[in-house]
Amino acid sequence: MTLNRRTFLGAAGVAAAGLSAPMVLAQGKPRVVVVGGGAGGATAARYIAKDSKGEIDVTLIEPSRTYYTCFFSNLYLGGFQELSDIAHSYGTLAADYGINVVHDWAIGVDRDAKTVSLAGGGSVPYDKLILSPGIDFVDGAVEGWDVSAQNKMPHAYKAGSQTELLKAQIMAMPEGGTFAMVAPPNPYRCPPGPYERVSMVAHVLKANNPTAKIIVADPKPKFSKMALFQEGWANHYEGMVDWIGEDFGGGNVSVNPDAMTVTIDGEETKVDVCNVIPAMKAGRIAEMAGVTEGNWAPVNAADMSSKADPDIYVLGDASQQGDMPKSGFSANSQAKVCANAVRGALTGSKVFPAKFSNTCWSLIDTDDGVKVGATYEATPEKIAKVDGFISQTGEDANLRKATYEESLGWYAGITSDMFG
Repeated sequence: MTLNRRTFLGAAGVAAAGLSAPMVLAQGKPRVVVVGGGAGGATAARYIAKDSKGEIDVTLIEPSRTYYTCFFSNLYLGGFQELSDIAHSYGTLAADYGINVVHDWAIGVDRDAKTVSLAGGGSVPYDKLILSPGIDFVDGAVEGWDVSAQNKMPHAYKAGSQTELLKAQIMAMPEGGTFAMVAPPNPYRCPPGPYERVSMVAHVLKANNPTAKIIVADPKPKFSKMALFQEGWANHYEGMVDWIGEDFGGGNVSVNPDAMTVTIDGEETKVDVCNVIPAMKAGRIAEMAGVTEGNWAPVNAADMSSKADPDIYVLGDASQQGDMPKSGFSANSQAKVCANAVRGALTGSKVFPAKFSNTCWSLIDTDDGVKVGATYEATPEKIAKVDGFISQTGEDANLRKATYEESLGWYAGITSDMFG
């Protein structure tokens, strides 16, 4: 079945955008606070507000007034999308669903008092707290790089200004120049993402700078959709992409942002653009709330509740949940399970058994789309994979085009599901 906007949402239509409402908490209603307005947080807030029909007071805390999706940001780099195509506001969530949208940073959680502190002052009380803060980066993950170097060597793994910067750097590369990527170790946001990015950079360079080279230093011996990407690089970008995996020193990397050099297994190379994607961890508010173990926040598969606190839930990239990849689709799927469970806990409404799914699409070149996905179930130990699928090498061009078009329908569907 082709997954398009209608089948993803179960209904057509997009609500008109509006202005964010002020933070006014209703008296006497159970209170849900959601931190993070991405695929997990925005979806959870919308479903709780929509399905409770006003019985639950929902506050969404998100510092950005305009949210840029990390998924599809690679297509902006490749020239297949405009930046405005991946930009979304929270007006409809406030105007049509009655959600208190607070544009501020959450800087602390008092689990005893059940409050979330805001950078702008004051705090927001909750009965249930949903954390969906996405990712932060592990300090010292790449020798020579930290976030202070992100303007010279951007990560572009939080979409928006970093994505714009990386594209500008790519377009300014000299003829025959070198683009380098330092790929992240597992686990990380969007497993195929770095390699779709390589494909999109190659697409732009092939058209504008065909003698340019791409070097990928990768600490992993293999990666998601590896055979599909390598087939695509050979077919579309022959001789342009040099992937250096773990076996050839891809994990022994340092960078010098001032000198614009990358050293791989002792060999230094001068580069023109360097995209450093460091090791990742849960967004900092999860750590501040005391619900992380190591880099991630362990959760119960049945409802995404934290194993450290039954009144806190952790969604998406920040969670340690089992077999699901860290993706926008995964976060959206987890948010619906969580929203149903939270609403049931606060209002006594019916709670359905948890079911999860994920699909990750990637674009290799014009109309050459591939995908991987699976369905999952909740077990006492984790979210466990039930079955899966993946595009095959050597597929017909018409099928690859249909796969790409399917991804466009999914994007329209999920963003409407998130933002109304």
